[in-house]
Amino acid sequence: MASSGFCSLGPTVTSLFSSHALARWRSSSISPPPLRISRALSAATTVPISSSFTWDDVIETGREEYTPHNSSDLTGFLEKVNRCNRASEKLAEFIPFVIEEQIVGYIHKGFTEYLREFHDIFTFSQNGSCPDRVDGFVTLNLMLEKPEDRTRAVADVIKILGDKGIIPGIRNELYPVKPSFNAPVFFSLERAAAPYFGIKGYGVHMNGYVERDGQKFLWIGKRSLSKSTYPGMLDHLVAGGLPHGISCGENLEKECEEEAGISKAIAYRAIAVGAVSYMDIDQYCFKRDVLFCYDLELPEDFVPKNQDGEVESFKLIPVAQVANVIRKTSFFKANCSLVIIDFLFRHGYLLISPTISLSKETSYLRLYIPDFNALTLKNLLVLDLVMMII
Repeated sequence: MASSGFCSLGPTVTSLFSSHALARWRSSSISPPPLRISRALSAATTVPISSSFTWDDVIETGREEYTPHNSSDLTGFLEKVNRCNRASEKLAEFIPFVIEEQIVGYIHKGFTEYLREFHDIFTFSQNGSCPDRVDGFVTLNLMLEKPEDRTRAVADVIKILGDKGIIPGIRNELYPVKPSFNAPVFFSLERAAAPYFGIKGYGVHMNGYVERDGQKFLWIGKRSLSKSTYPGMLDHLVAGGLPHGISCGENLEKECEEEAGISKAIAYRAIAVGAVSYMDIDQYCFKRDVLFCYDLELPEDFVPKNQDGEVESFKLIPVAQVANVIRKTSFFKANCSLVIIDFLFRHGYLLISPTISLSKETSYLRLYIPDFNALTLKNLLVLDLVMMII
């Protein structure tokens, strides 16, 4: 039974933070139950990001005929997965960020030098009492007992580091800091600072599609050139980070209105289809993101209208052509490619085999599939699957 996208979310599967956890997971003998969608994608080389293209470039790139049976080279899709899962070999350069004896993030040893100046706020331990690690951890001064006190104290630090250009792109938007999705919030942190503290971030990404004469089309947005991140690149019809104090359903509804002019009545039809996660290390930044994915079938005559100035324009493109654009270019914002690859699998544009053995070198796109009958994400299944080159 399909569920509405506006469902409550249960606890997510424990993420793979340390190299020890990665090793344990990769060597696990547990086999997932057979389902119609499951996949993990092998690594490939990183591709550059470019926003100097037009819609004409997008359409021309997608023209080549594409079906799941005539694409013998899926390297382009694998590259996009790899782009969001870089530098796992550098995990040892990070130490845990611990609050109330719970790991909430990971901070690069080099970045900790900036935090040591604020000794009345941050405390550094070398006694090895943190789970799974023996090289110390970072925590907050124990005098900061209440979430609001921690939020204010850390915000003062972020303001100083932002003014110095150490943490660029301050957005004045708070992310909750907690060890897992349903855990209590220990404090709130400026969104731009989240990757510098290795905080697990959450977002909602929605594929809006139209079906005409048996063919599916995706509405694709082109980000405004004034955006501070990924200006001019391709994006989903609707997507956004999940800030503190708002549910996934409420956030999706808000983003639908702001980004595409989708009414509440239509937005409520969005179906929760699972989630993808990735871990990406880029110098001092460690992104540990979980993207809750939604599908929304739109009326044939619907035309999106951006309301907040963050989208330059929209284009309705056949799904098969979108697949070609992802496979052959870097036009899409990096994590959007993962969510669309998930869409391609679920809607039959890419085929996989659940019987391929996983190697230690495999880079994973992890998928969490909700129990739709329960209308929650409480019964999450971790599916480790490998794309089959056809």
